Amino acid sequence: MALQNIGAGNSDDAFYRYKMPKMITKIEGRGNGIKTNVVNMVDIAKALGRPASYTTKYFGCELGAQSKFDEKTGTSLVNGSHDTAKLAGLLENFIKKYVQCYGCGNPETEILITKSQMIQLKCAACGFVSDVDMRDKLTTFILKNPPEQKKGSKEKKGLRRAEKERLKEGEAADEELKKLKKDGKKKSSSTKEGSNKTSTKKKASGSDEDRISPTHSQVDDKEDIDDDVDDVQWQTDTSLEAARQRIQEQLSAVTADMVMLSTNESEKKAKVAMVGGSPTVASPVHEESPKAENGQSSVHQTLVDELKANMKKVTSANQLKAVLGSLSGSAEEKTIALFEALFDGVEKGFAKEVIKKKSYLAAALAQDEGSQLFLLKAIEAFCGKANSSALKEVALVLKALYDADVLEEEFILQWYGEGLKGSNKDSQIWKNTKPFIDWLQSAESESEEE
Repeated sequence: MALQNIGAGNSDDAFYRYKMPKMITKIEGRGNGIKTNVVNMVDIAKALGRPASYTTKYFGCELGAQSKFDEKTGTSLVNGSHDTAKLAGLLENFIKKYVQCYGCGNPETEILITKSQMIQLKCAACGFVSDVDMRDKLTTFILKNPPEQKKGSKEKKGLRRAEKERLKEGEAADEELKKLKKDGKKKSSSTKEGSNKTSTKKKASGSDEDRISPTHSQVDDKEDIDDDVDDVQWQTDTSLEAARQRIQEQLSAVTADMVMLSTNESEKKAKVAMVGGSPTVASPVHEESPKAENGQSSVHQTLVDELKANMKKVTSANQLKAVLGSLSGSAEEKTIALFEALFDGVEKGFAKEVIKKKSYLAAALAQDEGSQLFLLKAIEAFCGKANSSALKEVALVLKALYDADVLEEEFILQWYGEGLKGSNKDSQIWKNTKPFIDWLQSAESESEEE
């Protein structure tokens, strides 16, 4: 059955809760005996909360035709042939006058007849009492056929009173239970002292046959403790200081594992070497600080490993800032280690990977004032490795970071000038960077001329 919202003003509201069936009419008879039968008038009246005789009589009054509603069969007849749309419009007028609240427009109202024979609508939602226009023809029919009062109004009041009484009794029972629990705790403490005394006596006598079972008060005490534990709400500290402390603990655990690995390796080297079946003690190995392939110290490698271990958990730039803040080392060392940790193993599509992770690089720049130069040196160190693909795309990487406002023109030119004058001036990176530098300088000159 198709439904529609009650009231024309609510027709566009898809979530309106008050609905009624759409009107269905049928033309019956011929000639002077032609009639219009509203097939689903009973369902409509039930949805409106009004007797079906009221709506049928209203149609007859407005159309100037005879109307009749049969209570036994539930048929609603109006003399004459009438369109469904016309009757639906009259039904909307009936809803405005005799169903909807004049204050809030809610259709959940009840018809009241005062002692002075006046008809009113009392709203169950807002409590507003609306006065119906008594000049309407239907009012005389309503006064002669008043609506049946809803059954069970006294029963509802009785249920409400009984519910209030039950609530009061429940509150009193709760208070009594609390008192009993307190008394039980006091009794349990006293019984525990007595049981301790008896147990010491039994131990002295050496008899272990009889054992005292726990008293009811002790059981109650345990239940109270369990209830208290269940009521405890566990929360995690989400402040920035707590997050940094947790990250520091994780990093310290990682570095401890790395130290253990290095000590294990040194112990293996220092073990007894079997040569020709005779054991010979290996001479202690005196090693200088281990160097990586690119000349960086082991401190750099530990920073890279720590960052790699934590990058799996980092999901935002703010978390990366916290991680970098918890690490030991200078800002330059952290930036170089971060760049290597982010792009280690990237062969093809180096520039695309840099663009994807530019937010992480921007977070690293917030650590120090000269951080842009540190980032450029990190790019130089990374491309200086045996990584031909990264070296080929260095100009694209600089252009992408420049367009994303991560690097500024001033620092890029400064880094390029210092590189040409430095000890690494013959590196291929400067040749690959030169086209981008020329573009920057030409753009600067053009802007000055303008």
